[in-house]
Amino acid sequence: MKAASPRLPFFATLFCGTLAAFLIPWLWSRQILLQLDDPALLTGWWLFAVMLLLGAFNARKKLSMLPLGRASHWLAWHVAGGFLTLALFWLHAGSLWPTGLYERVLAALFYLLNFSGIVGWLMQRVYPRQLSDTGVEVIYERIPAEVARLREEAESLLLDCTRETGSDTLARHYLETLHWFFRQPRFFAHHALFGGKKPRAWCRQQCEAVRLYLNEAERGYLDRLIRLAERKTEVDFHFAAQSLMKRWLLLHLPLAAAVLLLVAWHVVLVHIYAL
Repeated sequence: MKAASPRLPFFATLFCGTLAAFLIPWLWSRQILLQLDDPALLTGWWLFAVMLLLGAFNARKKLSMLPLGRASHWLAWHVAGGFLTLALFWLHAGSLWPTGLYERVLAALFYLLNFSGIVGWLMQRVYPRQLSDTGVEVIYERIPAEVARLREEAESLLLDCTRETGSDTLARHYLETLHWFFRQPRFFAHHALFGGKKPRAWCRQQCEAVRLYLNEAERGYLDRLIRLAERKTEVDFHFAAQSLMKRWLLLHLPLAAAVLLLVAWHVVLVHIYAL
């Protein structure tokens, strides 16, 4: 009999804890409403507390040397907590889009923060597997050097082809088409959104277009050039995916800081006018 996955108890606890973290303020607020009172103070403080706990995830990453639990468990809580804050925000605001300029600015930033979090979580789930499937391992900081190496290898290959075959057909075709491709990482959007299928097809099409005009010796060089171009598309995919995963935090963290500051100011204003 197959043993249960050790991850199941954790995710069951996470689900139950997240559900309880929403049901408690929801039932409590209903009780307050029955007493003809306003539950906004309760739901607001509850939401603020959850947001502060989510902010602890960044501190956990900076204190990775301390035994504070698995990073994967912290990430799972961060994702679940993000969805929890959405539900709590709607409970607190009473609508998807509040009234008032300040509240709408806060809501817009809050939605952007959650959207960026969802996008970042999807990237962390999808890109590492796709990067592994390429069969290429390249450090992000070494990508420019790798692109330069591939370009130099391609151009050296073409010089050898011209010298040995006495024909510059392949070299001229390279200058007209693939030279642009080998100069730097290309097709950023296609690699980021669609996994690089179009760039691979484009490289294959450009290379095969000249095959009919080559002799047998030149076709051997063309096959080697195709392999270099395919390697270049894999490096380009690494550049796109790793760039997004690195730069995503440059959007998510400032948004989180802005939302927390606005929420803190919102709390101050509420208590000032409540006096």
